[in-house]
Amino acid sequence: MNDLKPVIAKNIIDLRKSVNWTQAELAQKLNYSDKAVSKWERAESIPDVIVLKEIADLFQVTIDYLLESEHTINNVPDTLSLYRKRNRLIVTMQSVALVFLIATILFVILNIFSINWGLPSWIVYIYALPVACIVLLVFNSIWGKGKINYAIISSLVWSVLLAVYVSFLAEDIWLIFFIGIPAQVIIVLWSNFKLKVK
Repeated sequence: MNDLKPVIAKNIIDLRKSVNWTQAELAQKLNYSDKAVSKWERAESIPDVIVLKEIADLFQVTIDYLLESEHTINNVPDTLSLYRKRNRLIVTMQSVALVFLIATILFVILNIFSINWGLPSWIVYIYALPVACIVLLVFNSIWGKGKINYAIISSLVWSVLLAVYVSFLAEDIWLIFFIGIPAQVIIVLWSNFKLKVK
C-alpha cells in the first residue's frame, strides 16, 4: 500500500497539471477540501476507491491508470485536448447565439417602435441564418474538420437563396432556388476533389 501512495500522488499531480487546475479547483470538482488533495499529492494518504473512480471519470482515464507508475503512449489521456475541443465548441455556439441575439434585438426594436421598412419584422431571423453560417464557417475553418465546411457552405447557399426569396416574394421568385441546384452540385464535387500526391 505504501508503494501505491507515491504512484497515485504523481498521477493525480500530472492529471491536474494537464488541465492547468489548482489543488483547490480539483478539490472543488470532487467536493473535497484542498487539504485532502494536498495530502494525496504529497503521498501522505490516498483517496478511497469511490474518490479514485471520481478522479478517473473526471480525467477520462481508468482507475488502473491511476495505479500504474508507467504509462504507455496509448493509455496517456489527452484531457487537455478534450477540454480545448469542448471550449472551442462552446465559443462557436456562443458566437452563433450572438447572431440570433442581435436578430432578436432588431426584431424587438422594429416592433416596439413600429418601424415599417417594407418587410415583416420576423425576416431578420431569416437574414440571421446566412450570417450564422458564415460565423460557423469561420470557426470551423480555424478549429474544426475541413469536411464539415462543405455542409456549412451548402447551408449558406440555401439560406442566402431563402433570404432573397422571402425578401421579394414575387410571383416567379421561387425560381431562384434553381440556382441552388448547380451550386450544390459544385459543392459536392468540390468536397470530393483530391489532389494527387506524388
